[in-house]
Amino acid sequence: MKVDILHYSAAPIVGGVETVISRHANLMADAGNSVRILAGRGAQTDFRIPFVELPLVDSLHPDVLAVKTVLDQGIVPPEFEELSRRIQTELETNLNPDAILIAHNVCSLHKNLALTAALHRLLEESSRLRLVLWHHDLAWTSARYQNELYPGYPWNLLRTTWPGASQVVVSELRRQELATLLDISPDTIQVIPNGIDLNKFLALNPQTIELYTQLSLIEAEPLFILPVRITRRKNIELALRTLAFLTDSFSHPVLLVTGPLGAHNPDNANYFDELKNLQDELSLDGQVIFLAETSKNYLPDKVIADLYRVADALFLPSQEEGFGIPILEAGLIGIPIFCSDIPSLHVLAGNQAVYFSPQAEPSIVAQKISDHLEIDPTYMMRRRVRKHFTWDQIYQQQIAPLLDENDGSQ
Repeated sequence: MKVDILHYSAAPIVGGVETVISRHANLMADAGNSVRILAGRGAQTDFRIPFVELPLVDSLHPDVLAVKTVLDQGIVPPEFEELSRRIQTELETNLNPDAILIAHNVCSLHKNLALTAALHRLLEESSRLRLVLWHHDLAWTSARYQNELYPGYPWNLLRTTWPGASQVVVSELRRQELATLLDISPDTIQVIPNGIDLNKFLALNPQTIELYTQLSLIEAEPLFILPVRITRRKNIELALRTLAFLTDSFSHPVLLVTGPLGAHNPDNANYFDELKNLQDELSLDGQVIFLAETSKNYLPDKVIADLYRVADALFLPSQEEGFGIPILEAGLIGIPIFCSDIPSLHVLAGNQAVYFSPQAEPSIVAQKISDHLEIDPTYMMRRRVRKHFTWDQIYQQQIAPLLDENDGSQ
């Protein structure tokens, strides 16, 4: 599929829309699409994504600024139509007629109304143009722009339905504003939010990213980390039995046991076999992940720190601990702590943990955990962001279908 993305400017120019455009283009290229970015300012920042410079598209081009100065006074200068025709020629010369054209903000803001008018004529004159209007901001609904907007052409192009174009906004608020502005049903407007790159934002190491992807940890709700070696005193079987009950409260709870088998007791191999048998007995395939099965070595500290950052809670059911470093690590990262009520852990966590007896019934432990997480705002927000606002999720669930809907080759 071929896609052209249009805006006043593009990376490396710093701006919110410019950042979103870059991420969209990267995701589209990752999915195998042929993508170009067209803008008045910017440069090529990805070898897969050509940058096409169209000087008159720039909101800060001298000719554009000169016309806007007059427009802001409610006057349409004679130079407006001539400038708009020049821009239209630029677009006709450089747009790929076989591509979906996604225009960001240029049909909802008045930063370059000559560009808006040129694009509107193109839509009217070409039956082949597949246009997606992507609105981040709306001039007509913003108080700060009201003294620069006037009745009639060309300002009315910013409150026109643009027949044949798909309408996309970045939030439910924008959808309601646009629907009211255009007097159309909100159902005809698609909401595709901006997102966050989980891997980059959390500065995850390549090894962590590989594990996170390979093990589908993004699907965990919630993800518990149990950063221990596999030895009997760690009481891992209680964690497994508790997880089985947590499936009643959560859609896909996952337990991540990070450590290898303990190095000093030959019985640890038997214990691991018992845990694997228990996993099968409880039907927890895919929900209990022993990293010992992916590597015989203990993971580097930097990867363990990463796994704390992506986890939702620490689950530490040890029967005994000499100290309890995971308590400190979880505290520093800022995730909830669910741990055994034993002296060493109690001294470290104080009243900042949810405690249970290491001999407790798994159903009771599960109830304590679910009661806490279901009202924990930090966990609830983490889950919401991970489920709805990571770029990968947004692309798969919303952007890819939008492209398919506008793909004229189908």
